[in-house]
Amino acid sequence: MIIDVLTAFLPLMYGATVWFYAKAFFGDAANDKGFKTPLLVLTVVSHAAYLILRTTAFNHPSITTISEIMSLIAFSMGVAYLVIEFLTRVKNTGYFILILAFFFQLGSSAFIQDLTKVNPVLESNLLGIHVSAALVGYTAITISAVYGFLYLMLYHNIKSKRFGVIYSKLPNLETLERMSFVSTVLGFFFISIAIVIGFVWLPKAYESFSYFDAKLVGTLTVWVLYGIGLVARRMLGWQGRKIMILSLAVFVISFFSLTAINLFFTSFHNFY
Repeated sequence: MIIDVLTAFLPLMYGATVWFYAKAFFGDAANDKGFKTPLLVLTVVSHAAYLILRTTAFNHPSITTISEIMSLIAFSMGVAYLVIEFLTRVKNTGYFILILAFFFQLGSSAFIQDLTKVNPVLESNLLGIHVSAALVGYTAITISAVYGFLYLMLYHNIKSKRFGVIYSKLPNLETLERMSFVSTVLGFFFISIAIVIGFVWLPKAYESFSYFDAKLVGTLTVWVLYGIGLVARRMLGWQGRKIMILSLAVFVISFFSLTAINLFFTSFHNFY
């Protein structure tokens, strides 16, 4: 069955992609630099086919188990990075992002379960789009945080006059800041889509619900915080180290607030 074949081969494809990005970053082989992006495109397209085939075969979006969510996260990372690479034309930072996608897909393929009967709510394709948009959004702001961290690390190395491998291989500070900004905009855009779809889908799925649900409030808070960051950059002229520190601070606040919500608050988002 083609689904089983893709389940086994996707970690290998991500692993090969990470390998070529790593060789291109730490080495100077021209062939590796030219081959890595087409391999990433092939991996992402194959992963998209895998998710579509699972949705068709089991009659529900691939969001019903932790393993399926892990695969969707890996896919989101691949898509988000590919879009960022296309928009910025910078192709030498993929190793730092795609290695995470590899581990997520490896864990997913190792423990995947094929469920034919799930909660009827989970059979909604609109819900699948909502979850996918949210994951791409959160993945993009995570990538933004990674670029913010790389920016601050490179900034510290330059200030300390330590010019090692990281200094010679990473893009310059201006490029890292631009990549972080593009990632934030991409994340803000997809989280906005997830929020809109959520508000459309919610009344159709539940007769009684509250817009003050903890996870809804948490997601809106994240959206507002990143919106403030974008406004500060646009209207107040914040840039450089200041905006990178703000981006990382907002990411940390968002991560811990949503983690706390998932751990300590009940929500209609719990379907199992």
